[in-house]
Amino acid sequence: MSRYFNYSIQRVIAAFSALVISQTIAAQGLEANVSFDDAGLPVATAHFVNETAAPVNITDIIRSNLSRSGGLVNFPVGGATIGLDGANPAEWGAKGAHALVVGNVTAQGDNYTIRLRLFNASTKANLGDYALTVPASGLRSAGHRMADFVYEKLMGIRGAFSTRLSYVDRVNGKYQLLISDSDGAGAQVALNSNEPIISPSWSPSGTQVAYVSFEQKKPVVYIHDLPTGQRTMIANYKGNNSAPSWSPDGQYLVLALSQDGNTQVFQVSAKGGSLQRLTRSTGSVIDTEPTYSPDGTTIYFTSDRGGEPQIYKMPAAGESVAASTRVTFKGKFNTSPRISPDGTKMAYISNASGGYQTHIMDLKYGDSFSISNTTRDESPSFAANGQVVLYSTHVNGRDILRASSIDGRMQQELPLPSGKARFPAWGPFMK
Repeated sequence: MSRYFNYSIQRVIAAFSALVISQTIAAQGLEANVSFDDAGLPVATAHFVNETAAPVNITDIIRSNLSRSGGLVNFPVGGATIGLDGANPAEWGAKGAHALVVGNVTAQGDNYTIRLRLFNASTKANLGDYALTVPASGLRSAGHRMADFVYEKLMGIRGAFSTRLSYVDRVNGKYQLLISDSDGAGAQVALNSNEPIISPSWSPSGTQVAYVSFEQKKPVVYIHDLPTGQRTMIANYKGNNSAPSWSPDGQYLVLALSQDGNTQVFQVSAKGGSLQRLTRSTGSVIDTEPTYSPDGTTIYFTSDRGGEPQIYKMPAAGESVAASTRVTFKGKFNTSPRISPDGTKMAYISNASGGYQTHIMDLKYGDSFSISNTTRDESPSFAANGQVVLYSTHVNGRDILRASSIDGRMQQELPLPSGKARFPAWGPFMK
């Protein structure tokens, strides 16, 4: 397959071409490859007292999380081990750290209690304490939650390290839908299939994932309930069924169907049925990749109605209510819109900056810029706090997942060793 974009997939689906989608299970505990064009706030996370008592190193998880936050960087601490009562934040402030994180780990039978304290290294102010008691199986989650605490205290924005990812893998000839931690570790197989799986999309509750499966020898949309493993066929209409995306209230999906000939945008109940056509293009025009705005009033989508793929928007009720308007004008190829959780930005794929790169657009003013340094990007997806965008790309013969901060300063490759990862989607905050 020569192009790596969901818009192109619609054309491939229409021609029933073979898809090549592969990836392997995420490795546990690998370090991410992170680079920064500019520094963020330097945070010194000292080794926790007695951290070797636990089978998972909490400080390593916190540091890894903060390094890929897009706003914080790790200040070097060497071998410094500091407990709750041994901190001297002024010492670290004099060295150049903005904040100091210290802590203790205590083994209590089969459980572990982790205590963290955060200081402003300049003012010496105690910014807060955080403690968790978890079994060994909960240590990685505890590290993510502690990193969320540090991030929110320092940045004033909720951390998204405790959220989850979904992506597609291929192992031993089988396709897999995987659910992992936000750093790609701890991946669990939600679905095995002999046929391709594409375009996973999280429900607002974080308990279900919609996706497209080819097990019926054509693209069909399913909803997978993660707690139970049960799944429901939602769209198996005549022709091709693809590109599902959830409404903010979780009651509907918008998707692309070719039941009327050319691929168009439809809305369907998340329980199945109640099908409504939303776009009204005719001829060979493709309308696809729909996604709701966070307030549910607008749907953004990709269309080649102007002769080349561009991004448009329309009322959530469809083009029968009001005509669509074009959103992208820079570049001849703009696809895969995804709207930030606060509704102010759009991530998308564009060839405007050379190659196919992940871009961010300010939806109020229309300004846009590339946030990636790769040239074959696809499938952008915002973190739940809107500060980082996850996408897949192709580099040196490998299909990988990368994340970029919304200002482009941070570039991270997730540590997935297969070199075949595709179709990532970042899950919501869990209630």
